[in-house]
Amino acid sequence: MSQDASTDADRGARAVLRVWIDFVCPYCLLGEQVIRAATEGLEVAIVWMPFELRPYPTPTLRPEDEYLPIAWKQGVYPAAERMGITIRLPTISPQPYTRKAFLGLQYAAEQGQGDAYVDAVLRAFFQQDRDIGQTDVLKAILHDLGLDPSGVDAVLGSPLHAERHDAALREAQEAGIRAVPSVAVGNRLFSGIPQPEALRGEVIQQIT
Repeated sequence: MSQDASTDADRGARAVLRVWIDFVCPYCLLGEQVIRAATEGLEVAIVWMPFELRPYPTPTLRPEDEYLPIAWKQGVYPAAERMGITIRLPTISPQPYTRKAFLGLQYAAEQGQGDAYVDAVLRAFFQQDRDIGQTDVLKAILHDLGLDPSGVDAVLGSPLHAERHDAALREAQEAGIRAVPSVAVGNRLFSGIPQPEALRGEVIQQIT
């Protein structure tokens, strides 16, 4: 794994899932819930991997333009309703770049809080309408997780953490990741939100 987002818990797990996400993709919030439900009760560690849909300087999407409202009306809202998940189109315009949030993930994972951080950042954007591209928002999230928010400053300015992130992005390209979420269990890759039964079956096969 190129991104050093693993923890001691990973080494004790009997199966490791690598999950590629972007914090501005609503299907990643939906997919996160599917993954957690599908792996409940199993000895599984999740390694969250970065995939920037629109890395800087590519322009990010704007909620006032035509694309996002239509995409949400036709796809996101119906899927969320079926799953019973609260979600809304964020009003932040243009949408934030996510590199900084992923560097924050490295910091949280090093403190053993990677899973909680991913959930909190996704909910901050899609349920609380907070700008997760802002350092103060990320620090508030880290504080709420019981972490020292000032510790992320060193990570945001660290060449080592920046290179880990870039290496993880290259790994995503080499792995053929084209959509998020994507989930790797052993040699099996689920592209998009996986079917819970299929994912759980694959994890059980890896464990046994």
